[in-house]
Amino acid sequence: MSKLGQVRGIIFDMDNTLLRSSINFQMMKKQVADYLTENDLLPVGFPIQEHTTSTMIEYVKANGMPEESYIEVMNMVVQHELIGMEGAGLESQVSELLNVLKTGYVLVIVTNNSYKAAVRALETTGIHPYFDLIIGREQMNAMKPSPSGYLTAKQHFPQILESEWISIGDSWIDGKASIDAGVPFISYGPSGHLMEEKGITPVAHVDSLLKLLDYV
Repeated sequence: MSKLGQVRGIIFDMDNTLLRSSINFQMMKKQVADYLTENDLLPVGFPIQEHTTSTMIEYVKANGMPEESYIEVMNMVVQHELIGMEGAGLESQVSELLNVLKTGYVLVIVTNNSYKAAVRALETTGIHPYFDLIIGREQMNAMKPSPSGYLTAKQHFPQILESEWISIGDSWIDGKASIDAGVPFISYGPSGHLMEEKGITPVAHVDSLLKLLDYV
């Protein structure tokens, strides 16, 4: 029994939560933003600095992005992901944490990365076998901060009650997606200030992964 009640399912973000990838998110965002701007898919004055790559893409999709443009943008993103995942390593304490959690909990990854890039990175780092389900963007109706991936995870394991899930991630988009899906969110790492700006209120914050064990 934890401070949050009984926990049976844990949803993890991947980048900078489990894996220390070298994806150049700023370069990826700039390339996508440049393409969308050059093709008149972003309105004049769009606040690019306030968005992630995924929220920018979802904005354009919601406003009628042509299919061929979406395919081209996602090809750009996949290339950045595959390059960045080539040298991916584990965040500190990941192996120790997963060895404790491997029995007794359903473990899920929800990532905005492509499923292919995610699986490759998880296999390379040796932690793929710990997870019962991996949800990449292809398995979602919309990327985080949409709750789609988290709702998909809950639907996949109907034996786990609504109150028996928690999630952990390093970004405000993880927090919003989780909370909007009704899953209590624990923040990890140094992103507390940005979460406050975005109106995200985690149920807890941990600065090391093993501290997650205090809540399960």
